[in-house]
Amino acid sequence: MNRREALKSVAYLMGSAISATTMGVLFENFTLPEKEKNKVPFSATDEEVLAEFADIIIPTTASSPGAKAAGLGAFIPMIIRDCYPAKMQQIFASGMKDMQAKCLKDFNKDFMTMTIDERQKLMGELKDEAIATEKAPSFFLIARDLTILGYFSSEIGCTQAREYLPVPGKYDGNVEYTPGQKAWAT
Repeated sequence: MNRREALKSVAYLMGSAISATTMGVLFENFTLPEKEKNKVPFSATDEEVLAEFADIIIPTTASSPGAKAAGLGAFIPMIIRDCYPAKMQQIFASGMKDMQAKCLKDFNKDFMTMTIDERQKLMGELKDEAIATEKAPSFFLIARDLTILGYFSSEIGCTQAREYLPVPGKYDGNVEYTPGQKAWAT
């Protein structure tokens, strides 16, 4: 199974948690031409920023590590480069630069030096802008979708954030559910 097929499977299971834009990229029946791959370079700093960005969306909790621990800083650029058409790669890279400019303008800091509260405020503003402009795709929506997709298809997401039964057993459609119990990963 190739990367695109694996991500399709996870995205299908996640249903409406993923935007139509991301679903379209993952479910479109085409192979990305080699000339469209890797149109946008990502630096190690970009990966750090994306890891911190993803960690605001899915933070570490008492019961499971967050998106940063799941390696989303490297996952997001890899999927952008390998699976998204050149035009969407450019939209993502441009949006990431715009986010950094917004940090400097609104907070007089770059993203990495902002406090958690400032990052959360920024994320709320980016979300509101994405919804208000109905401009799809947007950096925020793509990054959010890939955070959710990457986290819940990672080992941490499948084994620590959700219930996990490593040994297959019989199907039991009437298993007891305890209030507050995690969703099943298998």
